[in-house]
Amino acid sequence: MKTQVNTPARPPETLLRLPAVVARVGLQKSAIYEMMNRTPPAFPRALKISRRAVVWPASTIERWISERMADAKGQS
Repeated sequence: MKTQVNTPARPPETLLRLPAVVARVGLQKSAIYEMMNRTPPAFPRALKISRRAVVWPASTIERWISERMADAKGQS
C-alpha cells in the first residue's frame, strides 16, 4: 500500500497592476519603465496579459525590494 504525503498547497501568485507596483516601491511610472528598459534591466520586466494590460508577480517585486535593501545595508 502506497502512502501519500500531503504537501501544503502553495497559494496562487498575486499579480500586481501598475498602480499597486507604484505604491509598493515608491517610484513613479516613468521611472519604473525607464529602469525596465535599461540593459540589463534595473527593474523586473512586466508580464503582458492582454493587448493593453501588464502585471508584475508580487513575489518578483518583493524580491526586488529585498535586493535593494540588502544592497543598501552592504553600502553602509
